Amino acid sequence: MICVPITAESIEDTISELSLASKNADIDIIELRLDYISKMEDAEICLEKTLKTKTKPIIVTNRPKREGGNFEGSEKDRLNLLQKAIELGADYVDVELDSVIHITRRNSSKLIISYHNFRETPHNINKIYEDISQCKPDIVKLVTYANDITDNVKIFELLKTANIPTISFCMGEYGHISRILTRKFGGLLTFASLKKGKESAPGQLTVDELSSIYHFKKINKETKLYGVIGNPVSHSMSPVIHNSSFMEKELNSVYVPMKVLDIETFIKDFRKMDFRGFSITIPHKESILPFLDDIDPVAGKIGAINTVVNQDGKLTGHNTDCMAAVKGLEDGLEGNKDTLKDKKVAVIGAGGAARAIAFGLKEKGCNITIYNRTIERAKRLSNDVGCKFNRFEDISELNTDVLINSTPIGMFPNVEESPVPKAVLKANMVVFDAVYNPIETRLLKDAEERGCHTVNGLTMFINQAAEQFRLWTGIEPSVELMKKVAKDML
Repeated sequence: MICVPITAESIEDTISELSLASKNADIDIIELRLDYISKMEDAEICLEKTLKTKTKPIIVTNRPKREGGNFEGSEKDRLNLLQKAIELGADYVDVELDSVIHITRRNSSKLIISYHNFRETPHNINKIYEDISQCKPDIVKLVTYANDITDNVKIFELLKTANIPTISFCMGEYGHISRILTRKFGGLLTFASLKKGKESAPGQLTVDELSSIYHFKKINKETKLYGVIGNPVSHSMSPVIHNSSFMEKELNSVYVPMKVLDIETFIKDFRKMDFRGFSITIPHKESILPFLDDIDPVAGKIGAINTVVNQDGKLTGHNTDCMAAVKGLEDGLEGNKDTLKDKKVAVIGAGGAARAIAFGLKEKGCNITIYNRTIERAKRLSNDVGCKFNRFEDISELNTDVLINSTPIGMFPNVEESPVPKAVLKANMVVFDAVYNPIETRLLKDAEERGCHTVNGLTMFINQAAEQFRLWTGIEPSVELMKKVAKDML
C-alpha cells in the first residue's frame, strides 16, 4: 500500500491536500500530520473535519521533535490530540513507543506503535522490534536513517522475520531502495509525498515516482531485483529505462538506484539479498573486479565492467560499454560514409568507460592517444591498450580526427563545464561525449559551433542498456522504447 502524509500548515491547505490525495487512485491511505499544522486549535478542527469527511483510511500522527516531528507544544497537549483521534474513531493512530503507556485504547482505532531514528540504523533493531511487539500493537512501525546502503539489509532481514504487520524502511538517500522494496520483503506500506516539496521525511519519493517509475504495487515476494551501483546515482536514467522495459515484456522485476561507497562491503552484504543483476557506474567499474566470482573474457581484457549477472549465486562481470561506444561512433560516422579504421582518436579520461572505449577502438584499427589529468593513469591505460598517452595540458595542441570525452565533466548538474577549451575543436572533427544527461553537453554545443560532427552519449547509453537487458533476461528488449523513454526524460 501507498500512504501519503499531509504536511500542510493551515486548515485551508490541509483540506486542499486531503482532497487531492483522496482523488488519487494510487494512494491507499492518508496520514494526517497534525504536528505540521501551526496552531493547535486548527489541528483539532482539521482532525474533526478529516474524520467526518474521509473517503480513504486515515492515519493520525502528531510527531514530537525528538522523533523528527514538528510538534512544539507540551507533551500533554500532543497526547491529548492523539487520544481525541482515537475517541473520534480514526482508522489508525501512530503513537511513539515511549508514549504508548499514556494512551487509552478503543476497539475501533488500530494502534501503530512506532520508533524513529533520524541519526542511524542501530544494530539492536531486533530488540527494538521486540520491545514494540510486547506493547501489543496492531502494527509495528520501525523507521531508521541509513548512513550506508548496507543499512537497508538490516531492515530487509527484519521484515522477513516479522510476525506482526510491520512498516519498516530507511530514510535518507542511502535508504531510497528500502522505500521501494519494502513490499518485496513483507512491509505493510510505504510513504510517498503528494508532490516534490511535501515530504515528511528525508528520502521520500513522490507517489508518481513510486507508481510510474517503480510500479510499486506490482512488487511482491517473487519480484526479481536489479539495480545500478554508483556514486552518485540520483541522476541515472537507468531505473526508468529498465523498469519500462520490464513492464513492456511483462516481467515481474524491478530496478533500483543504489548509492554505494564501499564496494567490497556492498557485495558481501547484498549477496544475501539475491539481486539478479547490477549495472556498474562511476566510480566502481574497476574497483569491483576483485569481489566477483568470474569475469567475461572481453571484460577481463578491458579491466573494467559495467554489468554483473548473478547466476545461482555466482557473480560474473561483463562490459557492454565497449560494444556500445563503438556502435555509437560508427552510427555517427555513417552519414559521412566513413569508417573508424586508421582514424586518430583522442580519448579524455582513463577510468572504466575510457578503458572500454579505448579497447573497442583499438580493435577497429584506430590510432589512440589517452589524455588524463593523472598522468600515471593515462600511462597505465596506454600500456594496457597498446597506444599513446599525453599530458592533459597538451590537449591545446590537439591534432585528431575524433575526440572522445569519457569523463563525467559536463554531466548534470554541472552542465556548463567542458573537458576542453572551445579553441581545441576544429572543423570536421568528430566529437563524441559519453555523457548523456544532458543530451547536448557544453562540449557538444561548442563542437557544433566550431563546425564539428557530434555524437551524443545517448546512443551509447541505450546500446549498453539493451545489452545488459539481454544478459539478465535472455530476452530482446525494445530498443525503440528505451530511446523514447530516455528522450522523454531528457
